[in-house]
Amino acid sequence: MLSKIPIDLNKVKPEEIDKEILRAALIAELDAINLYEEMAALVKNNHIKTVLLDVAKEEKEHVGEFQTLLLMFDKEQVEELQKGKEEVEELM
Repeated sequence: MLSKIPIDLNKVKPEEIDKEILRAALIAELDAINLYEEMAALVKNNHIKTVLLDVAKEEKEHVGEFQTLLLMFDKEQVEELQKGKEEVEELM
């Protein structure tokens, strides 16, 4: 993983560990997407580019899986995502 997990998972309260692990998994997947898309933009070989972009797309699916799980276990996150959505809609 390129990014550092922002917290020490060994110091997380037992009742919070699942949510923090899901957040760390999201960070890892977003890192992977960025890495593969950056490399695809640089590579000259179209076969390699195609595979890198396909793998990046798979990582985006993983983001959706981890986010879905996080939203099942963190109702505050659900509320804050909705607030964020509403703020953006107001600005548009």
